[in-house]
Amino acid sequence: MRETGVDGLSLREIARDVGVSNGAPRRHFSGKQALLDALAVEGFHRLGAEFQAADLPDGSLRDRLHALAQAYMRFAVANSSLLTLMFARKHSSGSGADFTGAVAGAFALPLGVIADAQQRGEVVAGAPERIGLSAAAALQGLITFVGTGFVSRENAEELLRETIDLLIQGLKPRD
Repeated sequence: MRETGVDGLSLREIARDVGVSNGAPRRHFSGKQALLDALAVEGFHRLGAEFQAADLPDGSLRDRLHALAQAYMRFAVANSSLLTLMFARKHSSGSGADFTGAVAGAFALPLGVIADAQQRGEVVAGAPERIGLSAAAALQGLITFVGTGFVSRENAEELLRETIDLLIQGLKPRD
């Protein structure tokens, strides 16, 4: 999928790449859509594992969000085609519960960080999911810029820190 992207993916090519018969993938997937659904679910499981593996400090919200953002960027840069598939929302209705559970599991830790910061008065009140979506959108934009070369990888870390700083400023409670 890294070479061809989602649209170029076929069960026949996968079978050839892994050295099995053309019919072997159909024993596990009813078709290309079922394979794409499974890949998206697996992608969210892997993203969740990346978040869990992040070295979250006990310190400030800024440091915790930065560690999570670094984990997200590492995953996104290494798995750009998979990330595109994960967020394409081209999943079939049959993937509903598995997909929803994988997304919830992947983002449980980042949403927990936001909820904890709300309890400490560091973040505005509101649904952590909505706040997290806004933060993820900002990070996704930066990651897209890095992935397309609009922003060089050499500048990515500095811009990531600046993005987190701006997010923190925007999330602070107002009097």
